[in-house]
Amino acid sequence: MKGLLLAGGHGTRLRPLTYTGNKHMLPIANKPMLLYGLEHLKNAGINEVGIILGPIKEGVVETIGDGSKFDLKVTYIDQPDPLGLAHAVKVSRDFILDEPFVMYLGDNLLKQGVADFVEIFTKNKLDCVIGVSPVKDPSRFGIAELDEKTGGIIRLVEKPREPKSNLALIGVYTFNSSIFDAVNRIKPSWRNELEITDAIQILVNDGRKVEVERVSGWWKDTGKPEDLLEANQLVLSDLKGSINGEISEKATVTGNLGLGLGSRIKEGVNIRGPAIIGDNCQIGPNVYIGPYTSIGEDCIVKDVEIENSIVMKGSRIENNKRIVDSLIGAYSTILSAESIRPRGYKLVIGERSFAQI
Repeated sequence: MKGLLLAGGHGTRLRPLTYTGNKHMLPIANKPMLLYGLEHLKNAGINEVGIILGPIKEGVVETIGDGSKFDLKVTYIDQPDPLGLAHAVKVSRDFILDEPFVMYLGDNLLKQGVADFVEIFTKNKLDCVIGVSPVKDPSRFGIAELDEKTGGIIRLVEKPREPKSNLALIGVYTFNSSIFDAVNRIKPSWRNELEITDAIQILVNDGRKVEVERVSGWWKDTGKPEDLLEANQLVLSDLKGSINGEISEKATVTGNLGLGLGSRIKEGVNIRGPAIIGDNCQIGPNVYIGPYTSIGEDCIVKDVEIENSIVMKGSRIENNKRIVDSLIGAYSTILSAESIRPRGYKLVIGERSFAQI
């Protein structure tokens, strides 16, 4: 069985963070979100993965390479235009050949991984397994309508205006080669995309063996800035403390903290976990870091309060304000401006930005 990891698209809902980089490389708990999917595929026993890349490739190939450092064989597949998930399947035909495969959307995170999907697919000799999870806003997703008695699929609808179900497709699918005939039979939707829901509907209509697997644990689609923060919270909730740097005796740390190599927590610092700080960071003096905060490598943080935020690598924050619920892009600088008294700021700052607040 092979893996197909999708890392295309423009990431327009995450701008300005995605003007200069691939959205799938944005960090969740200091790890690019694409690596979570790659690790899930590996943990399911898959050792050959195709990665779909669109026009914004920055960071993906540099981070993953040929896959050997993850004990995987990685092939890159070009999808010049984001023409839909079914189109991603079509362009992967030469890589997949006739083998079964797991398709995993690289901007989705789920706690349980994909091993259960592979096991059910293999054990029940299925043509397709789709993962679903109940959501509050089903009109944002592809939705599965199920028979209340049998649990079988009645209909799949992409982003319905009036949803008849709250079961969203979570972006994990297991297929055999029958999906290639299905994607060749569908036409573009009103969004001018080839929808994977339409292709799976053909499998259902043809009497193929398609089953639904409800996910256990949490699942998160990271399409918007607030989704990134929630995903960061979910991952950090499972964080186990690991101290590899130096903490001053005059600093206070409560809760779980991940502290990277070469990082220093100076006097006058108060950290309430769960929180994670990357390698080679200088934290303090006079800093409060609250729960659910991730600070990337090579950051300098002084004279500031920050909570429930993601600070990306190489950033410098020297500010006497309180920063909350914020995304701060790589290599950004935030300094103080005089005579400003607001107690909190909510920021989405792109890579290599400069701000004074």
